[in-house]
Amino acid sequence: MFPFACRPDERSEIFYPGMYRAKMVRSTASAQDFGFTCLELRALRALKTPTGVQRFLDGLPYNLSFTARSPRRVLRDRTASCLEGGIFAAAALRVLGFPPLIFDLEAEQDTDHVVAIFKVRGHWGAVAKSNFTGCRYREPVYRNLRELAMSYFNIYFNLRWERTLRRYSRPVNLARFDHLNWMTTEKPIWFIAEHLCQIPHIRLMTPAMEKNLTRLDPRTVAAEMVGHKKR
Repeated sequence: MFPFACRPDERSEIFYPGMYRAKMVRSTASAQDFGFTCLELRALRALKTPTGVQRFLDGLPYNLSFTARSPRRVLRDRTASCLEGGIFAAAALRVLGFPPLIFDLEAEQDTDHVVAIFKVRGHWGAVAKSNFTGCRYREPVYRNLRELAMSYFNIYFNLRWERTLRRYSRPVNLARFDHLNWMTTEKPIWFIAEHLCQIPHIRLMTPAMEKNLTRLDPRTVAAEMVGHKKR
């Protein structure tokens, strides 16, 4: 998760229909190098699918530093925070033929979570880096972004065991930042985090629902914090 303290118009984005087809992915990815070197492209293409991108992120140590590495630097430094992991996943998915989409899960008394999202056969899935067990991959089975966001609700909590997820953003196509070389720059990419802070977020529940939320039980907390890294 990453600290930042209207229904999305999904029709405004361009999606590749159907399952990820190898021929389509190869032809699309080879059309551009996005500023990556041949070796970097080879490493990204070797991930092959959203599941492969998730496996790569799962193998990286979680970065607790206050940084905003570009996808190139994540690939080189072999570490990522939630923000860095979500943006890296969007870049990797782009190389594999998907639009580079992310959305932001906004919390109260907690940190936000940046997730790369993709669509297969009209349903949403997600790839993410997290310091918590359940805030990572989602299969593409969710009919809309609200369903996808709500799949994180029950296991999204702070260290007081409070359920903290409250809102989600519209999808952000990171191609809008191509002029800033977001995929390959050596400079921090805080401009993406700043954009997420500025865009509208949609409430997931009413104030009355929020007031009556219960804390998590110890077993759920223990399961979600397997491998949790402390500062």
